[in-house]
Amino acid sequence: MTRRHLSIVAVGLGAALAVAAPAFAEPGPEGNHGGNHGGGRAAAPMHPAEPERGPQGYQRIERPAAVAARPQQFDRQAYNHNFNADHGYHIGPYHAPRGFAYRRWSYGQVLPRIYWGQQYWLSDYWLFGLDVPPVGFEWVRFGPDALLIDTNSGEVIQVVYGRFL
Repeated sequence: MTRRHLSIVAVGLGAALAVAAPAFAEPGPEGNHGGNHGGGRAAAPMHPAEPERGPQGYQRIERPAAVAARPQQFDRQAYNHNFNADHGYHIGPYHAPRGFAYRRWSYGQVLPRIYWGQQYWLSDYWLFGLDVPPVGFEWVRFGPDALLIDTNSGEVIQVVYGRFL
């Protein structure tokens, strides 16, 4: 095909797309489909998509770069704390295992084995303002509280009371 033929094909395709584009437009505020159907107003021009901005009033929370590189060393004194949450998060209902009821845990105590399972892990702990857990430790949800536990023994290392509403 010559350049002239390619130019003609390109112009033809462009014209076909321009004619067909209003048929694929989403409904506007009045329910029309992109055309001016006697409403007296021309359809608003399409604007290009742009990156989503962060939430207003606080910085966007992103997965920390160190998630894959958890601390290899465990400093018990740095972690052994029972904190009251400065604010809470709504993340959906909590479902305790059958036969278990809420109680307030403290560091140094051992959580029942059923709570060591991955269904209770808070793998996205950074979304809730929790510290990066060292290797061999995970954050778990226990009712409204977040507990950092040793996944080998179930020992509670740190507690944040009232993290979840």
